[in-house]
Amino acid sequence: MAHPARHEGPPREEPRPPGPRHDEPHGAHPHGTGEPGRTAPEPNQANPPNANGTTPPFRLPLNPDERDLLLQRILPSLDAGVYVLDRQARLVYINPRGEQLLRRTAADLVGHDAHDQLHRTADGTLAQRSECRLLRAFLAGGTTHADSEWFARGDGSLLPVRCVSSAYAIDDEPAGNIVVFSPRTSDEEPDRSHHTELVDLTDRLALVAETTVALTSTLDMDESLRRLVRLVVPRLADWAIVDLLDDNDELRRVTVVHHENGAIVNVTDLEGPLPPVAEHSRQPLSQVLLGAPTMLVEPETYDTLPDSGIAAVQRDLFTSTGMHSAVIAPLRGHLHQVLGALTVGRAADARTFGPTELSLVDDIGRRAGLAVDNARLYERERRSVETMQRHLLPPMLEIDDLQMTARYLAAPHASEVGGDWYDLFILPDGVTALVIGDVIGHDLTAAAQMSQLRNILRAYAWEYYGGPPSFVVDRLDWALPHITTATLATLVFARVEGPEGGPWRLHWTSAGHPPPLLVTDDGKVSFLDGGQGLMLGIGMPTGRPNAITPLPPRATLVLYTDGLIESPHEPIDRGMADLARHAASLARRPLGVFCDQLIARARPQDNEDDIALLALRLPARHAPGEPETAARGTGPNPRAS
Repeated sequence: MAHPARHEGPPREEPRPPGPRHDEPHGAHPHGTGEPGRTAPEPNQANPPNANGTTPPFRLPLNPDERDLLLQRILPSLDAGVYVLDRQARLVYINPRGEQLLRRTAADLVGHDAHDQLHRTADGTLAQRSECRLLRAFLAGGTTHADSEWFARGDGSLLPVRCVSSAYAIDDEPAGNIVVFSPRTSDEEPDRSHHTELVDLTDRLALVAETTVALTSTLDMDESLRRLVRLVVPRLADWAIVDLLDDNDELRRVTVVHHENGAIVNVTDLEGPLPPVAEHSRQPLSQVLLGAPTMLVEPETYDTLPDSGIAAVQRDLFTSTGMHSAVIAPLRGHLHQVLGALTVGRAADARTFGPTELSLVDDIGRRAGLAVDNARLYERERRSVETMQRHLLPPMLEIDDLQMTARYLAAPHASEVGGDWYDLFILPDGVTALVIGDVIGHDLTAAAQMSQLRNILRAYAWEYYGGPPSFVVDRLDWALPHITTATLATLVFARVEGPEGGPWRLHWTSAGHPPPLLVTDDGKVSFLDGGQGLMLGIGMPTGRPNAITPLPPRATLVLYTDGLIESPHEPIDRGMADLARHAASLARRPLGVFCDQLIARARPQDNEDDIALLALRLPARHAPGEPETAARGTGPNPRAS
């Protein structure tokens, strides 16, 4: 006997959209609403008997709450597996029969990407996203039958299934897909020839493979996007557009390319900043940038009045390019955040995009998004390391009439930042100390080790200021493994000694570092090869030599790191010769210009290292009759003995 519906609790203020509840354990309230004190209406209460006692055909209740309650009773009782996807293709529901067939619980599946969790090939490997029929069905919308799919089970085995995937909507808005599946015993033959399928599959997989190589072979985001659009054009489309969101959610059209007369043309007029993404916009680009899946777009999409600034720009894009069929795919990062969108379109090509190509573009967009995310993460780390290095490097000092300038350049082409550094400071005896060094390594660790060496060297130089430079460097080498994390390093430690008006001399030692370069006012150059000793950190007890050389008036002393002279394809003698030649030609240029031009001219084009440079220019000799101050830095320091 049917019981009338009871309403002991207060009714809900807002009816929930139809569909199964995803916040309850499966099987809870199989014959009720899931709400305390409320029972689902029986069918014959929704359709009472006629006057003659007969029951009319059953009609689904019109009340949304009652329709929802009925679905809650039907889905758990089906003998087929059912799972529901949201707009990001994540599982939000699976019925008990689905759990049983897959030998997995809802807790293991809900919230995860359905393709990654379930879709497999016949040999058990994860299906290529561009080749997965169920993923293509999800992206295309509508209803699709798939008779030869394989699902991964919780015990590691494969479940051969037949399934139906159908899109569903809530309040007339696309909300995802429902997939109904059941076991199968045999596969159906494909509709077209096996050879044709293999040819198409090979072409698609080749494009995906080439895209992966192009995107992963560089960490320069601009370069990787240039490579990407030149792969999809013209093989997949004759137009390709990339839009990116920056850290402030400002949108910019970074690349627009077109295949025209056998050449790929960059259309810069269509590039540049775009209006902000409008959350209320229902147009495809806005929807994709807000998290919707890959979409198929036709010119008719923009027949209506644009609902936002970005929609107006998109309408103008379709009008100016003549695209009659396009696909817009999101670029997602590692945390599934949307970083931008890839649009591929056809104008001269009369073909329209279909489900297979929709899935292919989605796969390419997925890989491009990860590449963009990797490049941005790398660039943030590189900038932070470079900023730290710059803050650790000292400001220039004003000492008597000595001119001093320094430069630090990070490695080119977004390569790794290294441990190159310079330092200058005044010692207690009034002598100017100069340091140039390079910690072995190319990362944040090398930059941190550089800071340790710099601070320890300063302390020893101050403590033993009257002794020879080699004494300070030998003490640093002895302390290196005990109080630092640095392993290997090179440096030059020098003292500029002499009275205020000159003459001056350079007193230095080198721990395996490239020799200083001295350039006279008339363009004569010489490398100061004296004072060469072993690099720091090799663990061999040694007494490094010292060297002394006069510094002529108006001469320029250059201390530098190996990034200025080393090339992976040329001997280092070639780099040193180029450095000397360019320095001689710049001998009388202002010191700042001298440094900038020397780096620009001498740095090898294939160099992948960073550069530190410290330059000192001596003044002209004091005028006759001017008194000289006592020489600085010539007396012994008893503490150094």
